[in-house]
Amino acid sequence: MTYAPEHEKELPDRPYRGRMEMPRAPRPGARGARTAEDPHHPRDPRCRLLRPQKRLPLAATSARLPALADRLLVVRKMARRRNPFERLTAALRERLRVRLGRNPLPSAGIADSQSAKTTGVGGQQRGYDGGKKVRGRKRHLLVDTEGLLLKARVHSAKVHDQDGLRLLLESAQSVLSRLKHLWLDAGYEGRGRRWAEEALGISVEIVRKPAKPVPEKVAMIWANECAKEGKEVDWQRFMPPRGYVALPRRWVVERTFSWLSQNRRMSKDYERLCASAEAFVYAAMIRLMVRRLARG
Repeated sequence: MTYAPEHEKELPDRPYRGRMEMPRAPRPGARGARTAEDPHHPRDPRCRLLRPQKRLPLAATSARLPALADRLLVVRKMARRRNPFERLTAALRERLRVRLGRNPLPSAGIADSQSAKTTGVGGQQRGYDGGKKVRGRKRHLLVDTEGLLLKARVHSAKVHDQDGLRLLLESAQSVLSRLKHLWLDAGYEGRGRRWAEEALGISVEIVRKPAKPVPEKVAMIWANECAKEGKEVDWQRFMPPRGYVALPRRWVVERTFSWLSQNRRMSKDYERLCASAEAFVYAAMIRLMVRRLARG
C-alpha cells in the first residue's frame, strides 16, 4: 500500500514527543518581538486600569496621613490597655461581692503560685522549678477572701516566689487601692514580705504549716519519763490531729486553683505567650462567676 507523495514524510528513529493541540493565532495587542532599536517589549495599553482623572491624588492626601512617630504612639497606648478579660472579671467580681453583702473592693487578699507543665509549642519565659520538680511556667494568683480572682500573672517557673510576688503586686496597682492585709505562705518570707510591707504599706501575715507529728514511740517515752516523776501525762496529747488540716486563709487560694483546674485547658500551659495563658485564667474565672450570677 502506497501513499500520495504529499502525505509522505520522514519519521525519525528516536521517539517523538510533543503537545497535541491546535495551533493558536496570535492575540491582538500581544507583545511584539524585541528589536535592536527597541530592546524592551511594547507596553500593553490594557495595563493602565485607571484613567488619569480617576487616579488617587496622593499629593493632596499625604499631608493628612499620620507620621510614623504618631502611629507608634497609638500602638503604645493600645499595648498599655488592660486585658478585656481582666476588665470583665473585675466587673463580675464586684457584682458578685455586692450580692454577697461585701464591699466591691476587697481590703484583704491571699496570694500563692502554682507550677504548670508546658507543651512543645515553644514560646518564651519557661524554666525549671527546682522545688516542685516541674519544667514550665508559674501561675501567680491574687484572690480575695471569697476566692475570687483579683490579679493573675504568668511567668517562668524558675522565678522564685519572692520575686514573683513583686511582679504580681506591681501589675495589680488598680486593685490595691483598698487592699490593706495579705496572707502568704512561708515561701514568701524574706525580701518578698519586706517589699510588700515597705513599698506598698500592706500588712503581711505568714501562715505556716503545722509542726510535723511526733513519732508514737517518742511520745510514749516522754509519757513514761513524766510518770517516773509522778506526773500522769497522756501521750496521745503530744500527737497532732489526724487527717487534713485547713490552714487559716491559705485554703481559699488553694480552692481557687482547684476551680481553675476543672477546665481542661488549664491542665497544662498550652500557650506560646504568657499573655495568652493569663487570658485563659481570666476566662475560666469569668465562666465560674457568670454561672454563680445566673443561679441567683
